Amino acid sequence: MTTEQLVAQIHKKKSFLCIGLDVDLAKIPEHLLQEEDPIFAFNKQIIDATHHLCVAYKPNTAFYEAYGIKGWMALEKTIKYLNTNYPEIFTIADAKRGDIGNTSTMYAKAFFEDLAFDSVTIAPYMGKDSVEPFLAFKNKHTILLALTSNAGAFDYQTKLVDGKELYKQVLETSKAYKGAENLMYVVGATKAEYLSEIRQIIPESFLLVPGVGAQGGNLADVCKFGMSSNVGLLINSSRGIIYAGADLNFADSAAEKALELQQQMQIELEKLS
Repeated sequence: MTTEQLVAQIHKKKSFLCIGLDVDLAKIPEHLLQEEDPIFAFNKQIIDATHHLCVAYKPNTAFYEAYGIKGWMALEKTIKYLNTNYPEIFTIADAKRGDIGNTSTMYAKAFFEDLAFDSVTIAPYMGKDSVEPFLAFKNKHTILLALTSNAGAFDYQTKLVDGKELYKQVLETSKAYKGAENLMYVVGATKAEYLSEIRQIIPESFLLVPGVGAQGGNLADVCKFGMSSNVGLLINSSRGIIYAGADLNFADSAAEKALELQQQMQIELEKLS
């Protein structure tokens, strides 16, 4: 999917919502545990109930890898189901990979070719030769961790190096990478006050923004400081949507929570016009 296609979907659906499919078998409705593949059964119902309200889904791969081959197969079925039935949806493999040379190329093949994701999250610590192999794939997007929403982000990301915060150096340096036009960045919603300065460095790049909802991030603040002329935001909510209900009607409860966010996003989009 190209950036232009993603922007078109945002305006069509009046939404820039990304739903995180972080499936924990200890949290899904008990009746699904009787299914042959409980993870996929859960995802399918969530997707069918919410696809018209969001433009992206983001499975965190750890929640699938934790269940071994069965979990990986559930991830594969989930992405195949999305690509077959809802091809307009932007898919994000939240894998946070980061290695050099041929290893990065193989990670990229795994997510872009084998699983056919549109994008993957990458840790930039090892520099450009850990990122550029991902950027070599046409119409695929690499989402760099820039300023994350967790408390430990302050351990490194905001430290001054030669008088400038490290996350700012990541942003500036990455702009020179080969294929940088396909870069996106993770910026946590709990760091909304930093967005104005971030936009001075990357004014039009898409930002994947986790932390709205369960982690306390504020949607209005994120939009105020982070929205660009082409919207430039994907706001992720995981637990607050997918675990909104635990009964037979859990997917309807998820849709209600997704609708609340979509309606707030529609208001923010109207401010652009």
